[in-house]
Amino acid sequence: MTEPLVVGNCSGFYGDRLSAMREQLEGGRLDVLTGDYLAELTMLILGKDTMRDASLGYARTFVRQLEDCLGLALEQGVKIVSNAGGLNPAGLAYRIREVAKGLGLDPAVAHVEGDDLRPLDLYEGALTANAYLGGFGIAAALTAGADVVVTGRVTDASVVVGPAVAHHGWTTASYDELAGAVVAGHVIECGTQATGGNFSGFRQLIQAGMDPARPLGFPIAEVAADGSSVITKHDGTGGAVTVDTVTAQLVYEIQSAHYLNPDVTVDLGSIRLHQDGVDRVAVTGVHGDPPPERLKVCVNELGGFRNQVEFVLTGLDVEEKAEWVRSQLAPALTAREVAWSRAAAPTPDADTEEGASTLLRCTVMDPQPDAVGKAFTGPAVELALASYPGFTMTTPPQQPTPYGIYRPEYVERALVQHTVVHPDGRREVVADPTEFSDPDPAAGRRASPYPAPADSLNRRAPLGTFVHARSGDKGGDANVGLWVVNDGDPRRAARVTWLAKFMSPRKVRELVPEAADLDVEVYVLPHLGAVNVIIRGLLGQGVAASTRFDPQAKGLGEWLRSRVVHIQEDLLS
Repeated sequence: MTEPLVVGNCSGFYGDRLSAMREQLEGGRLDVLTGDYLAELTMLILGKDTMRDASLGYARTFVRQLEDCLGLALEQGVKIVSNAGGLNPAGLAYRIREVAKGLGLDPAVAHVEGDDLRPLDLYEGALTANAYLGGFGIAAALTAGADVVVTGRVTDASVVVGPAVAHHGWTTASYDELAGAVVAGHVIECGTQATGGNFSGFRQLIQAGMDPARPLGFPIAEVAADGSSVITKHDGTGGAVTVDTVTAQLVYEIQSAHYLNPDVTVDLGSIRLHQDGVDRVAVTGVHGDPPPERLKVCVNELGGFRNQVEFVLTGLDVEEKAEWVRSQLAPALTAREVAWSRAAAPTPDADTEEGASTLLRCTVMDPQPDAVGKAFTGPAVELALASYPGFTMTTPPQQPTPYGIYRPEYVERALVQHTVVHPDGRREVVADPTEFSDPDPAAGRRASPYPAPADSLNRRAPLGTFVHARSGDKGGDANVGLWVVNDGDPRRAARVTWLAKFMSPRKVRELVPEAADLDVEVYVLPHLGAVNVIIRGLLGQGVAASTRFDPQAKGLGEWLRSRVVHIQEDLLS
């Protein structure tokens, strides 16, 4: 049996900490170093890059990191695998060879392509259209001897799955092993979110000795031959790896109780976690089934132009001030879509001017820039001496900016040529799986009707009293994972039961009034002590087009934790 593969991550998004690649390479042993640079919004950004310069379309920060670290990686024998190729993996591979030559190095650089479906004209008017590919192209490149592999739109977890396939010799039918690698990849794909970043239990970590001023270490997955893994980080780095920090990432941006990947369908309800030492969490029991027959496609198209102004409302009569400026500006608002934020009341008798103030935001969107340009900002500025007392704005007038619309599509695998271009230029088409599955979309969904909590004394307290949360976006949908804190409290099992019974679609709509008319799904993940909440359409047409205050739903989970609810008295301290 092969030794576990040690895979580190050095990027969770396009814009992550530049020094992370060197930190990971210098921090301890690695076999493979991965980086995730792509998101739905990133594909739109890269698409705009290619409109200006067709030779771009890849994550340029990755090139800067390699300029600094490529020699060190080659010296240590660490393979580098990244999806930084974006819309132009061939262009990135060429640029890497140029950089390497300038450094006096000669790495074997391969790239994976075939995800870009724009040449097929399947999606009229699309700025980008990329199928999500799996890890077997990466595996083929590594098996053939590549030192660096860059890809286009593979799934986030594929940069871990591919190296694990190459290292352990798995086949397309190694479903449990592949599922385990997908889970490991999903945990470390977002960088320091697995080591304490964006973690609702950060106060407990600080109380346990974590230095909040110290940069968080990036995560590592030790992937075993049976697909089990240990999530950890280099010794001496900041942050922490606990069952809760790993759970936070597991429930992030998932759509049901199954995680559909191009190589395997993961049963999220099968995952078991346990603390395996300081900063070591073991992931076991992961079950996989054959993958879905079709591939998901990320489609972005230009939606038009947007702009906004923010008015500062201070002191008394805030609602009346807001209504006055709305009525004054209304005749000038000719844009197709106009959205006003809600002006919340400031703190009474505040001891600072900022505390006595609130913001009122007006966002406009239109297919053409004129309606959201000076025709919008001019009338807003002209009100400066003719509106509510204390009139001021947070910024000077801004120019319109283009925005994109994201939508998910699905494509037959036969239309996608998953292709590896080896360092010598040889092209290899990756064979499709031969077996597929179609999981029940209702599997794991909270039963309705569901047994109500047992009669007992209740107390009003914040949901976050013993419940953690992590939230995010999937196109226009919002995902919120909620789970009971793993703190050794003997009441945890009872708390998990309470959470599963409490979080119904009806309760979600009550706690999130914006969701009153939206489809809400709740999935129960008992082994994680968690529920996964999906609010369909909360984010409209996706992050780039959303006029919501929090367009990626990053703070939605923390808002839910702050809501005061009735909790059984015997579950509270």
